[in-house]
Amino acid sequence: MRESLKIFKALCDETRLKIVEFLLSGEKCVFEMVPFTKRIQSTVSVQLSKLEYLGIIGSRREGKRIYYKLTNEKVREILRILNERNQDKYN
Repeated sequence: MRESLKIFKALCDETRLKIVEFLLSGEKCVFEMVPFTKRIQSTVSVQLSKLEYLGIIGSRREGKRIYYKLTNEKVREILRILNERNQDKYN
Protein backbone atom coordinates (compact mmCIF):
# COMPACT_ATOMS: atom_id res chain seq x y z
CA MET A 1 0.00 0.00 0.00
CA ARG A 2 2.78 2.44 0.87
CA GLU A 3 4.55 1.91 -2.45
CA SER A 4 1.31 2.47 -4.36
CA LEU A 5 0.68 5.69 -2.47
CA LYS A 6 4.23 6.86 -3.21
CA ILE A 7 3.78 6.13 -6.92
CA PHE A 8 0.43 7.89 -7.23
CA LYS A 9 1.65 10.93 -5.30
CA ALA A 10 4.62 11.17 -7.66
CA LEU A 11 2.45 10.87 -10.77
CA CYS A 12 -0.14 13.44 -9.66
CA ASP A 13 2.33 16.21 -10.53
CA GLU A 14 1.90 17.19 -14.20
CA THR A 15 5.62 17.70 -14.87
CA ARG A 16 6.62 14.39 -13.29
CA LEU A 17 3.87 12.58 -15.19
CA LYS A 18 5.05 14.10 -18.49
CA ILE A 19 8.63 13.07 -17.72
CA VAL A 20 7.64 9.50 -16.94
CA GLU A 21 5.45 9.27 -20.04
CA PHE A 22 8.34 10.58 -22.15
CA LEU A 23 10.68 7.98 -20.65
CA LEU A 24 8.33 5.18 -21.71
CA SER A 25 9.94 5.39 -25.14
CA GLY A 26 13.44 4.92 -23.76
CA GLU A 27 16.40 6.59 -22.16
CA LYS A 28 16.61 10.39 -22.44
CA CYS A 29 18.72 13.27 -21.12
CA VAL A 30 17.39 16.50 -19.62
CA PHE A 31 17.75 18.66 -22.73
CA GLU A 32 15.44 16.25 -24.61
CA MET A 33 12.78 16.52 -21.89
CA VAL A 34 12.66 20.33 -21.68
CA PRO A 35 10.68 20.88 -24.95
CA PHE A 36 8.37 17.94 -24.21
CA THR A 37 7.49 19.13 -20.71
CA LYS A 38 7.48 22.83 -21.66
CA ARG A 39 9.39 23.56 -18.46
CA ILE A 40 12.80 25.13 -17.89
CA GLN A 41 15.78 22.85 -17.36
CA SER A 42 16.08 23.55 -13.62
CA THR A 43 12.44 22.56 -13.06
CA VAL A 44 12.88 19.34 -15.03
CA SER A 45 16.08 18.55 -13.11
CA VAL A 46 14.36 19.01 -9.74
CA GLN A 47 11.52 16.70 -10.78
CA LEU A 48 13.98 14.11 -12.12
CA SER A 49 15.73 14.12 -8.75
CA LYS A 50 12.42 13.49 -6.98
CA LEU A 51 11.52 10.65 -9.33
CA GLU A 52 14.95 9.08 -8.88
CA TYR A 53 14.74 9.40 -5.09
CA LEU A 54 11.37 7.62 -5.18
CA GLY A 55 12.83 4.76 -7.22
CA ILE A 56 10.70 5.42 -10.28
CA ILE A 57 13.57 6.29 -12.60
CA GLY A 58 17.30 5.59 -12.73
CA SER A 59 20.20 7.46 -14.25
CA ARG A 60 23.65 6.98 -15.69
CA ARG A 61 26.33 9.48 -16.58
CA GLU A 62 28.02 9.55 -19.97
CA GLY A 63 30.56 12.36 -20.15
CA LYS A 64 28.80 15.57 -19.21
CA ARG A 65 25.32 14.19 -19.85
CA ILE A 66 23.11 12.24 -17.49
CA TYR A 67 20.67 9.83 -19.09
CA TYR A 68 17.45 8.85 -17.33
CA LYS A 69 15.25 5.83 -17.80
CA LEU A 70 12.08 4.43 -16.30
CA THR A 71 13.06 1.62 -13.93
CA ASN A 72 9.86 0.95 -12.00
CA GLU A 73 7.85 -1.71 -13.82
CA LYS A 74 4.72 -1.02 -11.76
CA VAL A 75 4.69 2.55 -13.06
CA ARG A 76 5.21 1.31 -16.62
CA GLU A 77 2.22 -1.04 -16.20
CA ILE A 78 0.01 1.67 -14.66
CA LEU A 79 0.70 4.01 -17.58
CA ARG A 80 0.13 1.23 -20.11
CA ILE A 81 -3.29 0.51 -18.60
CA LEU A 82 -4.21 4.20 -18.49
CA ASN A 83 -3.15 4.67 -22.12
CA GLU A 84 -5.22 1.66 -23.19
CA ARG A 85 -8.26 3.01 -21.35
CA ASN A 86 -7.85 6.42 -22.97
CA GLN A 87 -7.59 4.84 -26.43
CA ASP A 88 -10.71 2.75 -25.80
CA LYS A 89 -12.55 5.87 -24.67
CA TYR A 90 -11.82 7.75 -27.90
CA ASN A 91 -12.32 4.85 -30.35
